[in-house]
Amino acid sequence: MNEQSADMIYYLLILLLPLSALMARRLPIKDVFKMALAWVAIFGVLFLLVVLWQQATGTGAAIGSLFG
Repeated sequence: MNEQSADMIYYLLILLLPLSALMARRLPIKDVFKMALAWVAIFGVLFLLVVLWQQATGTGAAIGSLFG
């Protein structure tokens, strides 16, 4: 087993913990989906703000070049 396979197994196991906690609470799938979309939106906006800030200050050119 190479290092990349071990990392993938590790990340899947880490992801399993919060998913099992959500399943144990037995929330309706509609509510879980709305919460997941909210978290994706929050992290997406934060990522965009960081990229824009890095472009404005001239740092992080590798990330900034992804968007133009």
